[in-house]
Amino acid sequence: MEIPNQYVRNLYKVALVFLVIISLFFAVKLLTELKSYGMMGSSESNTITLSGHGEVTAVPDVANIYFTIRKDAKTTKEAQDKVAVTEKSALDFLKKNGVEDRDIQTSNAATYPKYEYITSKSSMPCSEFSCPPSVGKSVISGYEASESITVKVRKVDDAGKLMQGLGTVGVSDLSGPNFGIDNEDNLKAEARKKAIGDAREKAEALAKDLGVRLGRIATFSESGGYPMMYAVRGAKTESDAAAPAQLPKGENTISTDVTITYEIR
Repeated sequence: MEIPNQYVRNLYKVALVFLVIISLFFAVKLLTELKSYGMMGSSESNTITLSGHGEVTAVPDVANIYFTIRKDAKTTKEAQDKVAVTEKSALDFLKKNGVEDRDIQTSNAATYPKYEYITSKSSMPCSEFSCPPSVGKSVISGYEASESITVKVRKVDDAGKLMQGLGTVGVSDLSGPNFGIDNEDNLKAEARKKAIGDAREKAEALAKDLGVRLGRIATFSESGGYPMMYAVRGAKTESDAAAPAQLPKGENTISTDVTITYEIR
């Protein structure tokens, strides 16, 4: 059966229209992808980068105290036993004043030999013009044992009293308190939010001046988030002036800085 010429012509027209529509679809899609590539690839002309700063303040709720016990003796065991005696006195004092075991931590413990340089005359006789040099050597004269301990004080108003008491039990070095905040996560998040808002505000102002609009965020980075602490040094030895019963704790500042790159259009 022979197909009419008019039907064939109509079929060709439909096929031609379909090909044109498909070609336009792919052309538009290609142009869109090329435009998107240009926006992402040219950071100098299609992005702006701004920095923001945020900070929050809070009253410290913990204080850290540090002390070391050092003792000398003829043998390692004797030196360690002396350290243990002083350590027990210090720990008993801390626990008596409400410091819990979980807040007392040994940060370092060590024992070292102590040396003494001994010289003796040479067994060789002196000549007419000079005598042979003396002979010397290093020998162990004893041992030093030490233990360093960190104490977290949750009742910050007791920090001065605790330092004053530790200075009387025979510790060798005593320093602090370093005031801090026990859980800083919420404060860091708040400081970050302020920093992002600061960067966003600057970016919106710059975009307005440039006559462009902000797009999505291309990159983000953060630095900081660490507290700036106010610390008071304590007495070092028993003979030094005792720490005051009350030490000003002031405020801690948690700060962070962010850098955000925005696409513009």
